[in-house]
Amino acid sequence: MKFDYLIVGSGLAGLMLCETLRKRGKSYKVVSNTSQQASVVASGLYNPVVLKRFNKAWNADAQLPLALSTYKDLEIFLGIKVDHQLPIYRVFHAVDEQNNWFLACDKPDLQPFLIPKVINNENTNINAPFGYGEVKQTGRVDTKLLLESYVFSLKSKGLYLEETFNYTALDLQMGVNYKGLIAKQLIFAEGFGLKQNPFFNKLPLEGTKGELLLIHAPDLNSEVILKSSVFVIPIGSDKYLVGSTYAWKDYTNAPTESARTSLINKLQKLLNCSFEILQQRAGIRPTVIDRRPLVGQHRVHKNLYILNGLGSRGVLMAPTVAKNLIDFIEKGLALPKDIDINRFTTKISLPS
Repeated sequence: MKFDYLIVGSGLAGLMLCETLRKRGKSYKVVSNTSQQASVVASGLYNPVVLKRFNKAWNADAQLPLALSTYKDLEIFLGIKVDHQLPIYRVFHAVDEQNNWFLACDKPDLQPFLIPKVINNENTNINAPFGYGEVKQTGRVDTKLLLESYVFSLKSKGLYLEETFNYTALDLQMGVNYKGLIAKQLIFAEGFGLKQNPFFNKLPLEGTKGELLLIHAPDLNSEVILKSSVFVIPIGSDKYLVGSTYAWKDYTNAPTESARTSLINKLQKLLNCSFEILQQRAGIRPTVIDRRPLVGQHRVHKNLYILNGLGSRGVLMAPTVAKNLIDFIEKGLALPKDIDINRFTTKISLPS
């Protein structure tokens, strides 16, 4: 069978490539397995502000409108609800943090997102004597439901091949030929699986393990996203996601007792009510040392491309970087320099 594109990977990056191509009338097929869990286990949080340093997240003002419209289109296309727009309440721990909040509110690039006042805490089940600062234009995308629904749609149309991609079965002598699947272009969107990719594995992708908890806390009664030393994200039915951790040396998808203990300790300092742990999830975020995605074209095989390195902000940036790559391929528009893999390939030699 012949397609315009073959896409390897069905996480958030792969999904956004499919969606961008679908809207442009291009044909495609996905090859993927379930080895990379980062998108499935992610909290799905989108937030245009780095609350630790009170900086705007990279390119957030440009990425946010496209992200919101894309998830709305996906809800219509799939007939599901995935975008839950909720404010973030940043917990203050001292008067100094309140003062820093007002300084941040004066930054022109943060003014669209921060409300310049202190919100008093009226929930006795939350330990926040110094109140909160509210971040707007934030929320949560149910990435698990989104990905499962999209893959189901692909399978129902015969556009999904569920298997581990076999690089040795790829024939590039005449275009792209993978086990009889013929395509004009092939895009790798494999997440941390890139480490096994012989065409792009020299790129400086790093893995950062993240773990979160799903808890049941019927007395908490919070309808906002709480940000203290952890995020506490309401998902309905008195259930909340709590996370996330960062670990740089463990590259397995197995939950750990150390992460569980760390999250529980932080949660107990924030909440004044009991909670039950229902589930613990883990996955490897594909991260890059400069915190920018890896997007671009192989130097030798011009019909091979990569979209990777979305880190912990994939929900926000995936629609934009997918558009950037398809615009590059289809329209010849230059990739933004800060995501183009050429920022690294001048220093390394990609395999041929």
